[in-house]
Amino acid sequence: MPKSVPYHPLKIKFLQYPLFAVAYLTEIFEEESGDLELGIMLKALSNVFEALGEPIMSDEEASLHLEKLDVLLSHHGSATIYALANWLKVLGLKLTVAVDEGEKGEDEGCVSDVAELAEVGKV
Repeated sequence: MPKSVPYHPLKIKFLQYPLFAVAYLTEIFEEESGDLELGIMLKALSNVFEALGEPIMSDEEASLHLEKLDVLLSHHGSATIYALANWLKVLGLKLTVAVDEGEKGEDEGCVSDVAELAEVGKV
């Protein structure tokens, strides 16, 4: 009977490619249920860190960077998103906002509505 191959080392090998890391995190963050568990997000970010961060940092730097992740995910509020963005930046990644493809075309006038709001804000 053939032995199974451990999954984790293979996953880390693929996550060393930034585009794979982006796809992996995007899949985790866009969980269909919309109920992303903190533990799952922490594990995914830790996997990406293992692949992208550990090779470029000393052991001490890596340890501090992982500690920062634990701290920033334990906070609430808008500062958390900025802290996560900075945490990812060290790994060569960035947070982005994208159009939900399921929502395209539903509101034909949404661009003009935004322009109207911008004009109102100038007054």
